[in-house]
Amino acid sequence: MTDPTAPWPTELRVSKDKKSLTVAFNTGERHELSAEYLRVCSPSAEVKGHNPSQKQTVPGKRNVEIMKIEPVGNYAVRIHFDDMHNSGIFTWTYFLELGRDPEAHWGVYLQELADKGLTRDR
Repeated sequence: MTDPTAPWPTELRVSKDKKSLTVAFNTGERHELSAEYLRVCSPSAEVKGHNPSQKQTVPGKRNVEIMKIEPVGNYAVRIHFDDMHNSGIFTWTYFLELGRDPEAHWGVYLQELADKGLTRDR
């Protein structure tokens, strides 16, 4: 059951250049999330794994674009990226988490790339 007091999205807008997604909420919060950030932080099993030891660091996504978004019930969207990844289900709560604390995701991702000798470029 959905918590009626939880923030609810009022807008999902893919930028004209397809490089970002803006998510606005009824709380007044608004987060512009880059396609690259969304792709490398995809909540899919391909990226997150089925447990923490299976988590993957996805390199080479600096220029990835959003092809489309589609609703999943009334709680999430599926993002289709131009590298054909589309298995992540982004919930409203996860969008808030990504927008509110990018260092916990983006900063960790950049450090993982460095530690593994990988880059954001192809």
